[in-house]
Amino acid sequence: MVEWSEKERSIINNIFSNLDYEDVGAKALIRCLIVYPWTQRYFASFGNLYNAEAISANPKVAAHGVKVLHGLDRAVKNMDNIKATYAELSVLHSEKLHVDPDNFKVHKHLLLLSFNKMISNAFSIPLQLLSDCLTIVIAGKLGSAFTPEVQAAFQKFVAVVVSALGKQYH
Repeated sequence: MVEWSEKERSIINNIFSNLDYEDVGAKALIRCLIVYPWTQRYFASFGNLYNAEAISANPKVAAHGVKVLHGLDRAVKNMDNIKATYAELSVLHSEKLHVDPDNFKVHKHLLLLSFNKMISNAFSIPLQLLSDCLTIVIAGKLGSAFTPEVQAAFQKFVAVVVSALGKQYH
């Protein structure tokens, strides 16, 4: 079990309570698909993803980005039991979606992101890449408020979520 300081809890709750999910979720996934074009293969059913303009204007991409970001809400509400919160989703990713376990490795310079149980038909994408894009978008939104202390708490939080999601592979 992960120990959370009151300061870390406050930081995480503050980040998520002030997020514009429609904006941040969409921008993070759009950025991921443009910067890492090979991730587009997971979204073949989304239609035209042929260039940055098409990706940015695609309503399915935007909507899915919002769903992915909302996927962290359950963890925010269950910070003391994130592992159990994502147990069923871990099975989904390993047995149904066949997500490559390398996508769950925690790298010290990258954030990792998971999907919400409600998105059981979601496509898996390289989580490290999406989380990197999410970090950039959130840092841009928070500006000078995205201090090293805020980033450290955010990275810890997302790493715990990903560890819980990747539990089935261990």
